[in-house]
Amino acid sequence: MAKLLIADRDHNERTGIGWLVNSYGIPFDHVLMAGTMLDVFQIIELEMPDVICIELDMIPREAWDDFKERIRQYKQILIVTTAEATFERAMQGIELHAYDLWIKPHSPDSIRRVLARCCKAVSHTQQGPEINGEDGSLPALSYYSIFLPHRSAADECWLLLLQLEETEQQPKLLKFLQDYPFYNEPVLLPLSDMIVSIFNRETQHSLLSLKKMGNRLLRDWEEKFTEPLSLVIYDTNDKTLSLRQKYQYARQALDIRFFKGYRQVSVIENKVEWQIIDPFLTPTEQRTWIDMLGDADKEQLKQWMYKEFLNKEEPYPEPGLLRTRLTSILAQVRRFMKSHCLDEDRLEEHYHQVFETILYNPILYRIVQEFLLFLYEVLDTTNNHQEYSRTDIIEQALRYIEKNYNNPYLRLEDVAAYVDRSPAYFSSFLTKKHGQSFRQLVTAVRIKEAQRLLQDTKLSIQNVAEKTGFINANYFSKIFKEKTGITPRIFRNRKKI
Repeated sequence: MAKLLIADRDHNERTGIGWLVNSYGIPFDHVLMAGTMLDVFQIIELEMPDVICIELDMIPREAWDDFKERIRQYKQILIVTTAEATFERAMQGIELHAYDLWIKPHSPDSIRRVLARCCKAVSHTQQGPEINGEDGSLPALSYYSIFLPHRSAADECWLLLLQLEETEQQPKLLKFLQDYPFYNEPVLLPLSDMIVSIFNRETQHSLLSLKKMGNRLLRDWEEKFTEPLSLVIYDTNDKTLSLRQKYQYARQALDIRFFKGYRQVSVIENKVEWQIIDPFLTPTEQRTWIDMLGDADKEQLKQWMYKEFLNKEEPYPEPGLLRTRLTSILAQVRRFMKSHCLDEDRLEEHYHQVFETILYNPILYRIVQEFLLFLYEVLDTTNNHQEYSRTDIIEQALRYIEKNYNNPYLRLEDVAAYVDRSPAYFSSFLTKKHGQSFRQLVTAVRIKEAQRLLQDTKLSIQNVAEKTGFINANYFSKIFKEKTGITPRIFRNRKKI
């Protein structure tokens, strides 16, 4: 007589699973219900159910050890359910040696399949979680099959690992897989960052057929959803490997997406062997980067990055070492930024964003593109700063001249020293940017101020000449007429009319 206990805080969940058991004709003699842990303990003691389906979230912390001990003592087949597809929940299931873990909302087909196996196992043996499959050839596959270091006939399986870029969309992927028309139904084990699918390994499966199945699955997913998906199929003839080892190798192989991107199917026969590289720039490479940054050669920088990081072939460099190499290059850019006083404000924020991208972005191509965009911004900002710096020299010089134009002995050398440039450089740059020589600029400032004094004051021509930096009134009058076409006296009298 097989007894099933359904324990869940939600009355509708309990009733729904019970209805499925009756509708599918799963031959449990008694289906018991519990909505509290007190009810669970009482039913275990009095009824000794053979199979328990319990909601993990209803087990309080203080009752955990007690429940775990009762399961060990009475050796029930345990199925755990939860609404949280997290690693923590999976580990709780493993700790309880659960036969299976169901993620809400439940799949009716999965419930039927698992409970039918449990019921059949109860009718043959009371061995606990090590249960024969429907064909009697495979033991039960559950989380402890891939996490605990034991060996069994279940090792004769092949694995399909599926990982979304946005892991919060995983319930959508789980529902898709539960409804997918597989030729042979897999055991689905959702983890916090992926879904593990375990298939009975059949002799007719070849690597070609496995990849066709994976490509078909990926195509069907992309017809319905937009979330990027990566698949790894692990199949090997090495019979010495346990299912746990296969899972570890397959999980490691997921990192191949770092080079290939999502929307890819990778079929792996052996453990991935990463190429070991020196992650740091050599002295020669450092000098190359100093030159490329100094020359602001965007095309050369782009080609260097593409050659160094993209279009890689197997054996791929170890992803962690490539990330370290990228941070080594970023440090070189950081030194360039500091030397040009660019390590603040918006550019500093972008620098930290790129650093985070290097550490955590799952796709190498995206990291390189983001890095290049940052480099271009650094070079453009450097160029703008240099232009501004040169323009700022002119502004400083003009302010100095406007403050000291009344000094008849004001020289080019004085102004050049003030802006910290050589007289030759300053003279050439001033003429190029302002269109006037130093002497022409000083004279223009003096004449402009002389016009103001002639118009707004009653100072004599001699006093106006002295206040505007001319040596004497005659020289002032001569220069004034050259620049304005009239003498200072006529200019003053004309303004009075």
